[in-house]
This record gives sequence, structure tokens and C-alpha cells, in this order.
Amino acid sequence: MDEAYIRVKGHWYYRYRAMDTSGQAIDFLLTAHRDEPAAKRFLTKATRRHGGPEKVTIDGSEANAAAIGNYNVEYGTAIVIRQVKYLNNIIEQDHRGVQRVTRPRLGCKSCDAVQGMLASIELMHMIQKRQRVVKAGEEDRTAAEQFYALAA
Repeated sequence: MDEAYIRVKGHWYYRYRAMDTSGQAIDFLLTAHRDEPAAKRFLTKATRRHGGPEKVTIDGSEANAAAIGNYNVEYGTAIVIRQVKYLNNIIEQDHRGVQRVTRPRLGCKSCDAVQGMLASIELMHMIQKRQRVVKAGEEDRTAAEQFYALAA
């Protein structure tokens, strides 16, 4: 679990992102703040869609650690927090693909545009990695149909 910065209308937004141990993207969320409620909202969203993890590797972010701790207390789970800088390299390297696309733009005009752009970039990376994205009610959709649904 990690976060990266994206510039929207002169303000910095935070893109929370989670990956599994094999490098497959789990979920992402764009927020205006990098704090405990935002991290907890992302963790709740990711676990609701993909189930709860046994261990979460994060960088030194205290907001992420506090959010995981509060999530454990609230939902009665026992997610182990690993704050090891080098174990987070998989997700740090995966941020480069998004930053390569967003940096030349010098920011975007609206959060809606950024959400759509990030969703399409994530989907393209998933297609490149041969990862299948299945959401509730979309079990029979192909990757191409999911991509066209994003564009619509």
C-alpha cells in the first residue's frame, strides 16, 4: 500500500494504491488529503472489493499505520503492518508508469478528468500484465468491454 502525488488545478492530490505480492494492482483512490481518514477509506474500499489481507507493507507513513490499526480495531481483524522500506519497491516502481504519463501534462483541470485518466491507465497496465479485472455484476465482460465502458 502506497501513495503518490498528482497535481490538479495547482493543488496536490494523493493517489493511494495497493498491489499484491505478485505485482498485480488491487485498487486505487484519489483523495485531497494524505491523512488517516483518507488512508482508512482506501483500505476499506480495497478490502470490501478484494477481501482482507494478512499483511500490509507500507513505507514510513504514520497515517497508513494509524488507519490500519484503527481498521483492525473497528472490524476485529489482525492485519500485520510491515514498515520495511525495501519491501515496498514493487509498488514504488509501478508508480513510474503513471507519473510518466501525468508529469508532462503539468497537472490536470479537474478531479473527474484525473479519475478517468487514472482508471484508464490502471486498466491498460492490468491488460499489459494479463491481469483480469472483475467487478460485481461484470463477471462476463472482457477486458476490452471494460475499457470501452470507462471511455463512455
